[in-house]
Amino acid sequence: MLRKINRLFLVVISCFLFTNCDSNAVFDTYKSVPNQWHKDSIATFNFKAPDTSNSYNLYVNLRNTDAYKFSNLFLIVEMNYPNGKVVKDTLEYKMAAPNGELLGTGFSDLKENKLWFKGYKEPFVFNEEGDYTVNIQHAMRSNGVVNGVENLQGITDIGFRVEQAQK
Repeated sequence: MLRKINRLFLVVISCFLFTNCDSNAVFDTYKSVPNQWHKDSIATFNFKAPDTSNSYNLYVNLRNTDAYKFSNLFLIVEMNYPNGKVVKDTLEYKMAAPNGELLGTGFSDLKENKLWFKGYKEPFVFNEEGDYTVNIQHAMRSNGVVNGVENLQGITDIGFRVEQAQK
């Protein structure tokens, strides 16, 4: 009897793992934000170029709670290439609907957002082999205030994802 239960447990766990695996993901990692995201705090992600012949989609992933009080989000995302080239982008993402409801997926007050970084307009190809580094920093400002928001509330995790583009 115990042997059957163990076997059933293994089958259930195996099914769970197989259905949750994402075959398109090449790199997918999150960093936790303790309490608030300070304006000088940079989330850094290091990964190897998957290859130089296929196209990829690159995403900034965020998890946020209803403590996030803005309708948008400004990020500075910097990609460092293996040969020393650096590409820095200031990006804006919509985080809430006009009625104030937070966008993203999730059933509780925790929402997950998959935000395009590269690959949405034209295919992104890693044209250099080697190690890449992506740095993500918030650049939020309150209306009418010159200095940026020092401590951004409501962001719990910052992630970066590389997935093979669908052909």
